[in-house]
Amino acid sequence: MHVLLVEPDYYARLPPLGLLKLSTYHRSRGDTVSLVRGCELIPFRPDLIYVTSLFTWAWRPVWRAVRYYKRLFPNVKVLLGGLYASLMPEHASLSGADGVFRGVVEEVEDLIPDYSLLESSRHWRGWDGSIIFSSRGCNRRCPFCAVWRVEGSINSEKRSIKHLIYQKHTKIIFLDNNFLQSKYWRGICDELESIGKWVDFNQGLDARLITDEVAERLSRLKLSSGRGVKVRLGYDSTSMKPYVGKAIERLKAAGIKGRKIMVYVLFNYSDDPEDFFSRVRDVLNWGATAYPMRYEPLDALEKNVYISPKWTPEEVDMVQRARRVIGYGGAFPPHGGLLWKFNNARDFHEAFKLRPPRKGVKSGDS
Repeated sequence: MHVLLVEPDYYARLPPLGLLKLSTYHRSRGDTVSLVRGCELIPFRPDLIYVTSLFTWAWRPVWRAVRYYKRLFPNVKVLLGGLYASLMPEHASLSGADGVFRGVVEEVEDLIPDYSLLESSRHWRGWDGSIIFSSRGCNRRCPFCAVWRVEGSINSEKRSIKHLIYQKHTKIIFLDNNFLQSKYWRGICDELESIGKWVDFNQGLDARLITDEVAERLSRLKLSSGRGVKVRLGYDSTSMKPYVGKAIERLKAAGIKGRKIMVYVLFNYSDDPEDFFSRVRDVLNWGATAYPMRYEPLDALEKNVYISPKWTPEEVDMVQRARRVIGYGGAFPPHGGLLWKFNNARDFHEAFKLRPPRKGVKSGDS
């Protein structure tokens, strides 16, 4: 067969892992495979077309891709999968795809992605990271999270990940939703230490599972998550305060600098502005970097529209503007000026209020 793999033309930080694994699967069966992004002219007639999807609010590029290739090849089956298809299969079925697949394709889970496809891709050429799931799912049941809905509880735990590493890559990127819940995390850390490549726990680590042993093991790895970040944690509610604070303390004691620890602070969910402000201030006083993470409903068809009952559009906008103006890369690092501002603010509104620019000072001037 001639198989066409389609990544819609939406913003994505990572290559389409599922499509790359499908390529390895089909090539092992003697099929030919091509990867395209968006709507392109195809110089051959495929026998099967796969289209992937990402976030629910990025559904329009997905529909465009499905309808474009159905018009080009009306008699060729188009299968739609990915996150949007898994979370909103009824809506996805209106795209015109011949079939909508939900969840993970088990047949390809343990295959190394076909990274050779990226070498000829205009969009992904030069990609330098092996993307790995050493486990799927999560035992937490966080109501705002899609993971357990799509993948279930922790499963598919791998004893080894060596066979999933592309030798040309200098970095290993883990997409495990809760890496430390896997019963094989120690053995995989041993492998990572012996392999010696850069390691990025992209989805973050569970602060409740950061023990002294975990912190010490992490400190022995070549951690790098971009922008100098080494470890990511989540601070989703005030109930997590003792766990996040202790995790940061242990990581720092193991030699990981506080500024290199990124803490995602969820807001616009069940919290209110004062609760959010308190958590941001906690992170800065612990010496770590706070990254405000705006909540989006799992079935959101538009991005940055939802406002939770305890927030107003103006308050959400205050956070977004503060991230751009006084933050760095959308985050709040624990430098002296920010610490003073947040520790001396009486409430959320005072902390996130921005001073008007002085006369004669252009926007962006320091």
